[in-house]
Amino acid sequence: MKKSLFLMGLFALLISCKGNVSKNIPQTDKPQPVNLILDTDLGPDYDDVGAMALMHALADSGQVNILATLSSNHDERVVPCIEVLNTYFNRPDIPVGAPKSEPGASLTTWHKTKWTDELPANYPHHTAKTSDAPDALKVYRKILSEQPDTSVVICTIGFFSNLRDLLQSGADEYSDLSGKELVAKKVKRLVSMAGLVPGGKEFNVYCDVPASKVVAEEWPTEIVFSGFEIGNVILTGKKLVQMNVENSPVKDAYALCFAEGDPEGRMSWDHTAVFYILFMFCYISDTCYRFSLSSPFLYATSSRSRSFT
Repeated sequence: MKKSLFLMGLFALLISCKGNVSKNIPQTDKPQPVNLILDTDLGPDYDDVGAMALMHALADSGQVNILATLSSNHDERVVPCIEVLNTYFNRPDIPVGAPKSEPGASLTTWHKTKWTDELPANYPHHTAKTSDAPDALKVYRKILSEQPDTSVVICTIGFFSNLRDLLQSGADEYSDLSGKELVAKKVKRLVSMAGLVPGGKEFNVYCDVPASKVVAEEWPTEIVFSGFEIGNVILTGKKLVQMNVENSPVKDAYALCFAEGDPEGRMSWDHTAVFYILFMFCYISDTCYRFSLSSPFLYATSSRSRSFT
């Protein structure tokens, strides 16, 4: 049942993108999955839940290897909700972490029915509250130090607080490299749901503006920004809520929030950044799906930027 839910969710996202989807065959050599660290603010909005479900679907299909799921949000419900989803998708041992630097953003859902309370109350997880989780900075440095060079993709669908802390970190028990040197050595690309093209105020950026500025100016590898304008026109969740599925934290989160609005579906801001990982897998392997989006991703490096569909 869970696998059916994954596939339907992925299919719904593909259809919502209004793109052409086709299988590129034959497949000869099995490509390596993308090594992924997800950094999320899960809580202010429930699109993070859908994005995490999509991430696990990509992992189930062999396209993603999930190295860690980290919170950029100090709110005490975030890490328990992350663990609920990881456990539901049969990956309860994925490392988690939480921000320890101050000041930092601490935001919860605006819905009257607090789905961030309901999920931990009804589904298994390890960590009682976010502040009990390991330091996200330590988790980053440990995991990055253990990976092959230029092999890791970091996908942030929240604030830039942890990434700022990583860039500004020094040598420790895991690596003699500074944070910036460690990123340059181990990270292939940063994918971020942030910004608004061609311009404007966007939530993930302004919730921690100093951290956003540091990452934008000092990040040493390529950055792909999946802006607000992309996910804002992609609605997901309606078919999921109508499905005859029980004991699903993904459905529960969407159903609870749908009861207070969004009858046609929720905007899919965070999904688009995770969905880009599928594009990376296809681009690297020349295998799987071709698709197009109605709005471009913004691809940026330190020396140039270009857009593509």
